[in-house]
Amino acid sequence: MDTKACLNDDIMPDSTFVKKGWFVLYHTYAMRRMESMWGENCREFLPERWLENEVCRQESPFRFPVFHAGPRMCLGKYMAYIQMKSIAASVLMDRFEIESTDKDKDLEPLLSLTMRIKGGLPVNVRKRSACVDAVI
Repeated sequence: MDTKACLNDDIMPDSTFVKKGWFVLYHTYAMRRMESMWGENCREFLPERWLENEVCRQESPFRFPVFHAGPRMCLGKYMAYIQMKSIAASVLMDRFEIESTDKDKDLEPLLSLTMRIKGGLPVNVRKRSACVDAVI
């Protein structure tokens, strides 16, 4: 749950009046399971809900209050994304062989806080013949 203080009288998008000095409390867990926002299957794990014509559909970052958005966005958001990707990559590396599609291509780095590759890195992924389940 999170709270915000109202600095001025305001009207919420659903026409609810909020007076200056009032606190607004919202429950992020419940918001992510609202049928009015996500549809009847809001409680189901459906990664394909984010796809449109097999391409990832962009959503407004303001729709996900966990990290917030705009000037008050969580400073740890991108670090959390990096950690998530690192864990996913380590699990995938145990179960799949990942190989660059063009080994002879010179990669052009994009310099930032974390180094990226201009244009991404296309790869081929094959399931390993003998996977070892790791215990973490």
